[in-house]
Amino acid sequence: MKTRLAAATLVFLSSAAAHRLDEYLQATTISLERDRVQAELRLTPGVAVLPFVLGAIDTDGDGAISAHEQRAYADRVLSDLSLALNGARLRLHLIQVTFPTTEAFKEGLGEIRLDFAAPLPMDTSERKLIFDNHHQEPIAAYLVNCLVPQDPKIRVTAQNRNYNQSHYQLNYVQEGANSWWWLAPLAAIPLARLAYARSRKNAFTRS
Repeated sequence: MKTRLAAATLVFLSSAAAHRLDEYLQATTISLERDRVQAELRLTPGVAVLPFVLGAIDTDGDGAISAHEQRAYADRVLSDLSLALNGARLRLHLIQVTFPTTEAFKEGLGEIRLDFAAPLPMDTSERKLIFDNHHQEPIAAYLVNCLVPQDPKIRVTAQNRNYNQSHYQLNYVQEGANSWWWLAPLAAIPLARLAYARSRKNAFTRS
């Protein structure tokens, strides 16, 4: 896990260091698990767009970012994201939000971090995950990447992005995800036989 995180961090840190001052860098790291997908979104505003970004966060204009304003902004960001599995939209749940100090923002070191997740169904093995980010599109610079799954039964087969990485498609295979479905009819057979035997017994007793 540390190796996977370190590799992703190096990619995003180098991109963050090189991003233009008039961009709002938004780097998403996706992690796949058997029953859920988890993601970390790091948002770093360049100095030139900082007043605009802070204005959207510090809505009362008092120069301080309260816990309420942090959560309100995190909810706003999540509303601009979408995650879908095989065409079915997933519900995103905010896990944690971390904000830097206003001073760090002004020094160009401010990074907002959002951790969120969504539960996954277990009914298919061939999977297509689509992630879209439309937060602050006019000034945004998007990056998306997927960590190598820790579970050996999860295997990434393809990754595709559009030109600005606001749209990301991840194809992967999850072994054993749908291996249980055929057991349901088999489990129903003994129950059907038992019900039939009982009905026959009741009919014989009444006669």
